[in-house]
Amino acid sequence: MNHFKDIIEEESKKDYYIKLHEFVDNEYKTKTIFPPRENIFFALKNTPYEYVKVVIIGQDPYHGVGEAHGMAFSVNPGIKVPPSLQNIYKEIHRDLGCKIPNNGYLLKWARQGVLMLNSVLTVEKDKPASHQGKGWEIFTDRIIEEINKKEEPVVFLLWGNFAKQKQALITNPKHLILTSSHPSPFAVRYGFDGCSHFSKTNKFLVENHMAPIDWQIDDI
Repeated sequence: MNHFKDIIEEESKKDYYIKLHEFVDNEYKTKTIFPPRENIFFALKNTPYEYVKVVIIGQDPYHGVGEAHGMAFSVNPGIKVPPSLQNIYKEIHRDLGCKIPNNGYLLKWARQGVLMLNSVLTVEKDKPASHQGKGWEIFTDRIIEEINKKEEPVVFLLWGNFAKQKQALITNPKHLILTSSHPSPFAVRYGFDGCSHFSKTNKFLVENHMAPIDWQIDDI
């Protein structure tokens, strides 16, 4: 059973979601919207509820052609690694000695239980934040609330002020919340640099008898 699938089913019957669906439907018909429609729920499909060990919260998808494929911070193979992800790689290199890879495709993390969830799941081409406030936030908050209920400990990585607002949804004392500034070039030096979130995450997982994450993304 995929618990996320059940949540999508439940939410899809609610008024806000019906309105959201109509809006998104019309946007895809009339404009260039990212990610491709079949990848809206890519993150939830590739990291099923049962396997979630780490949650990374993003804001909304990349808005450039070919970049977004439905996971926060990740880009399709063959696409230049965006600045925020470059800074994430630099911190993993500093923290754990991982080699900086030649791509930004993070599926390897997803398959180990790292859910990379944007708060807003769609965006219009070249218009960041264009789909904010349309209902996606209600849906993704529900996902976070459900993960908060998990018996097994989960690490939440909240980078930047937007992600930190989600802290209010994480009330289960079993979980670990790590916060820092955003890894974007504008904010990286205000706390993300040197945060050691990746080694701290693994230490917590091991202490709770769970396999650590192999953060090394392989070259393509």
